[in-house]
Amino acid sequence: MNFNSELAKKLVNIYSPSGDENNIREFIKDEIKDFVDEVEIDSLGNLIARKKGKGKKIMLAAHMDQIGLMVTDIDDKGFLRFTNIGGISPVLSLGQKVIFKNGTVGVIFAEPVDNIGKLKLENMFIDIGVLNKEEAEKKVSIGDICVYESGFSENDNVIFSKCLDDRIGCFVLIETLKRVKNSDNDLYFVFTVQEEVGLRGARTSAYKINPDLGIAIDVTSSGDTPKAKRFAVSLNKGTAIKVKDNSILTHPKVRELMAEVAEENSIPYQMEVLEFGGTDSGAIHLTREGIPTGAISIPTRYVHSTVEMSSKKDINYSVDLLVKLLEKTI
Repeated sequence: MNFNSELAKKLVNIYSPSGDENNIREFIKDEIKDFVDEVEIDSLGNLIARKKGKGKKIMLAAHMDQIGLMVTDIDDKGFLRFTNIGGISPVLSLGQKVIFKNGTVGVIFAEPVDNIGKLKLENMFIDIGVLNKEEAEKKVSIGDICVYESGFSENDNVIFSKCLDDRIGCFVLIETLKRVKNSDNDLYFVFTVQEEVGLRGARTSAYKINPDLGIAIDVTSSGDTPKAKRFAVSLNKGTAIKVKDNSILTHPKVRELMAEVAEENSIPYQMEVLEFGGTDSGAIHLTREGIPTGAISIPTRYVHSTVEMSSKKDINYSVDLLVKLLEKTI
């Protein structure tokens, strides 16, 4: 299976921070409409695509939103103060370029600090290159959101870009949708909103669908960089089957099912025991009376930076696993 670089590049270059996912939702809707039986946008903004079947109801979830920065104040010289939308690192943000929905570009810098390790967002500002407050207010307003601005790059092994978290999960769902041919299961492909601020879209869409089984598709960290914290997940060693993170202990039957399918189809995989973070699976499994839920994770370096890096092979293996899993009568 060749890697669809064109689709990945389009997905990461679309502005859609948490709470403003319209652009990415419309793109995905157009991309998948010919491969599903029904498409619905719910009240919160989740995109729910259904491939009808008579078997068990299965919900697949990948979030459309990305982290961002929201303007909280504009000073007399036109510098913007901001708060975080999702997990923003002050150190990783320093010196990074950002872009607003209207195309206004800025750069993040900070007041002088004695210890860069103690840098906080409250000490930082966005410079959009204006002379004063009046000029700034013609370009941005309080409450406007910007996102990291960086290009998509690739080589034979990896892709690197902003917001692979979780546009690469959306990529996996889209590619899976196009490949699933023979499934007796009733499949709901959900592209969720506001994951980065509390798994909100997954919570409401799972309540609506009330599936028999839930699977989230998202990125995970890696333990293969120099002096990284010990973590038995690496790039280029296969898709990752989640065992736990801070939001979920994967249901044993779901974990075992995914591993069984991977082994039956010779799909390389790793077991993921993550000691922090969470995914849409954390919200899905606590819906109503509880839903057996797991997650397929794409090993990714430098998560929540401008240069998140994932292996093309691992991404394709994630698609392979999900396709085979959905074609199995559950």
